[in-house]
Amino acid sequence: MTHLSFKQGVKECIPTLFGYAGVGLSFGIVAASQNFSILEIILLCLIIYAGAAQFIVCALAITGTPISAIVLTTLIVNSRMFLLSMTLAPNYKQYGLWNRVGLGTLLTDETFGVAITPYIKGEKINDRWLHGLNITAYLFWTISCVAGALFGKYISNPNALGLDYAITAMFIFLGISQFESVKKSRFRIYIILIICVITMMLLLSLVMPSYVAILIAATFAAALGVVMDK
Repeated sequence: MTHLSFKQGVKECIPTLFGYAGVGLSFGIVAASQNFSILEIILLCLIIYAGAAQFIVCALAITGTPISAIVLTTLIVNSRMFLLSMTLAPNYKQYGLWNRVGLGTLLTDETFGVAITPYIKGEKINDRWLHGLNITAYLFWTISCVAGALFGKYISNPNALGLDYAITAMFIFLGISQFESVKKSRFRIYIILIICVITMMLLLSLVMPSYVAILIAATFAAALGVVMDK
């Protein structure tokens, strides 16, 4: 199977949009309740484009945290994107610099989850397909956040609609899809890595902030996975 057209990228992004809708609406509701304007919400979506970081920016801004601390915290939370981009980079090394910058800039956890599946299966992917995937997610995320800000006042309890679980359900689906057609030898490696990253994350969370523990655990598991795969 190949993934070579912009239209294919748009189509394959659709399942992730349900997760984006839930979290985006929730963010819009939270941001609007903390007196962020629609323009500010749009700029947060377009410039930061990361759900966790956007929630953190809202929380820190309301408490009067210095801009330097907000920028540093956002950088730390989003630093995992370096790992995601480097994983997919070998597929796009033949493209021009600015094309690769565009591909990496709009990559998220969710679009990475979609893109890594054909990569693992050895299926062909190209820049047009990933652009279709990334741009669809980017625009829909912004629309969802703005919709939450505009209509959130009519939703008294977002959690009652399951919006808080939407992103978790989406990642469960993406994770399961990556195990399709996996060789038994690699399946064993994946199980070991999952156990390692969960164990490290739980132990490190006892002595440091959870987001730092996640980054360290993910980096260690990624390095271990490369060694085991060799």
